[in-house]
Amino acid sequence: MQHSHDILLSLFVIFVAAQIGGFLARAIKLPSVVGEIVAGCVIGPSALGWIAPSEPLEVLSEIGVVLLLFAVGLETRIEEMKRVGHSAFLVGLLGVIVPFLLGSLWAHGAGYDWAKSLFIAAAFVATSAGITARVLQELGVLQREESRVILGAAVIDDILAMLLLGIVTALQAGENVHIGKLAIVLAEAIGFVVVIGLFGTRLARRSAARLGTREIDLLPAALALCVGLAFLSTQFGLAAIIGAFLAGMVASETPQHRKLEHDTKPLLMLMTPFFFVLTGAKIELAQLASTDALLTLALITLIALVSKLVGGGLGALALGKRSALIVGVGMMPRGEVGVVIASLGLAAGVFSPHIYALIVAMSLITSIVTPPLLALLLKNEKT
Repeated sequence: MQHSHDILLSLFVIFVAAQIGGFLARAIKLPSVVGEIVAGCVIGPSALGWIAPSEPLEVLSEIGVVLLLFAVGLETRIEEMKRVGHSAFLVGLLGVIVPFLLGSLWAHGAGYDWAKSLFIAAAFVATSAGITARVLQELGVLQREESRVILGAAVIDDILAMLLLGIVTALQAGENVHIGKLAIVLAEAIGFVVVIGLFGTRLARRSAARLGTREIDLLPAALALCVGLAFLSTQFGLAAIIGAFLAGMVASETPQHRKLEHDTKPLLMLMTPFFFVLTGAKIELAQLASTDALLTLALITLIALVSKLVGGGLGALALGKRSALIVGVGMMPRGEVGVVIASLGLAAGVFSPHIYALIVAMSLITSIVTPPLLALLLKNEKT
């Protein structure tokens, strides 16, 4: 019973802290996600110690980001994604290659052997779709071409990052990298995205045509689809949020997609703060309490930001310099993806607690820096 009391208290503290952090962020003209992440740092184990990441909280965090990407998918139509397919592919590809090269060079220069350096570099690669999607949603710009490129590139980015992680994990374990096996994994991941993204949306359109104008509450079915595809995506080596995003795209083809957007808002208000607050709570400040550590953190954060800005921006140059800058900035946050890879490295004995803290801190700083930059660029674009 005491355990239940502790969980309820943690839920209360997280939710209230998120509301206060979001309110303060908006008061100084920043997206509320920035305030929620900072609130997590303040109430987490490294500061006030009011909450600590635990399995129940992690589950709620995962549900929150899954629902967020489902809601983003609801506002993304497959036909619009097709129009930016070429740009999204280039952004996703270059947004993986450039950070991986720069990250591995830094790690090797810092004294790690090449196998460990490649594992560390993998933490520089993947973009956090959850962070950027929340900012784009808050700013009401999900229908912009740059936003569609960013979200499409995030899917491609995730596929390539998971494949890359498989390669460096095999190298770290001393195993031979089987090209054929990796090709099968890549084909399965791409096939999953294509089948759901193309054929799933077609099926939704046909089903909607048969229903006609009849009013049916689709929310339960849509949420079941969201959870089901989130699970399926993990079976293909992808993040659960990719399946949730695809589920939202399928549901967006129904005549009731506007009603679904409205009905999911209360769920988002309740669940998504857990993801962003816990993201902030995971940083260990004690590991960074030295001048050398802070200088190293500044260096790897600069590498992380610049490499994504350059890689993503080059991939989007066809959209124009201004749009390329917006896309490059939108691809910068590592968020939960960098944290997950850092956790895998720590569990595998590749990362020391020190390098783990640096990677996590880098992931969180990129998540904090990106939203205000993206908001500034998009607001200036409107004026």
